[in-house]
Order: sequence, then structure tokens, then C-alpha cells
Amino acid sequence: MGMEKLETTEQFDRIMQETRRFLFVKHSLTCPISQAAFRECEKFAADHPELAVYCLYVQEARPLSNYIAERTGVKHESPQVLLFENGQVVWHASHWKITYEALNTHTAIA
Repeated sequence: MGMEKLETTEQFDRIMQETRRFLFVKHSLTCPISQAAFRECEKFAADHPELAVYCLYVQEARPLSNYIAERTGVKHESPQVLLFENGQVVWHASHWKITYEALNTHTAIA
């Protein structure tokens, strides 16, 4: 499935209503750390089509990024990943903590 890019709060709200479990990635187009994290997320998404993965590009969707921070109570960072289950963030990480291994560990269903 890969990653689907979202740009609006309406798109995000729809995903929150329709998708029980998903990973969300905030990506900065100008940050080398974010580039590395985004590559890890792309590989993870390609290897795990059973988990919906969405992303936003901070420079193109700052209002959405702020909306997610306000709605979840998780301070915005970039790069950042958030794992949602039933409308709640159950895990999040930023910067160098976003690795394929971390994504695999924290998204695994026991």
C-alpha cells in the first residue's frame, strides 16, 4: 500500500473515523534527519501493507500538523511518527528514534 499523503484536517478526521489503527508520519522536506526517517518509514510501509500509513509534508500542510498536535496533545516535532489505535496515540517517536526496527517493534500486535 505504501504511504498516502494527507493535506487537510478533513482528510485526517475522515481517517480517524474510518481507520481503527494507523501510522502517521510528519516529514520535513528540508531536513536531512527527516529524509533518513522518511526512508525508514517508506521501507516499513512497503513491507507492512496490513497497516495503513499516512504522511504529511510539514512545509505543505502546517495547519494539519498543528491540528494533529492540538487534537492529540503530542507536541509537534519533525520528523515524527504517531501510532493511532481507536483514535488515540499509543506510541510516538521523533528524529533519530524513527528507525525500521523501532517501527517494527512498536507496531507489532501481540
